Amino acid sequence: MCVGIPAQVIEAGDFVARCRTRSGEEQINMMLTGSQPVGTWLLTFLGSAREVISEEDARNIDKALDGLSAIMSENKDIDVDHYFPGLGQP
Repeated sequence: MCVGIPAQVIEAGDFVARCRTRSGEEQINMMLTGSQPVGTWLLTFLGSAREVISEEDARNIDKALDGLSAIMSENKDIDVDHYFPGLGQP
């Protein structure tokens, strides 16, 4: 499964940025998005920025990733609506 991870730029560079992710700080390749200012949210995959995203999208993606972790832990009492709000609504 391919999963993008939100990252926030904390130190900008031309080709690489230092970013904060859910698992700590990482060096992110910026060749696809170009240099981005400090504070910018990115969707990353395998150490490369794939697109610029909003802070709200970053929060929603992180919440969904938390939900996937909870589901994978085999916890049977998961409140899916908490992790994926609006998913079951038409």
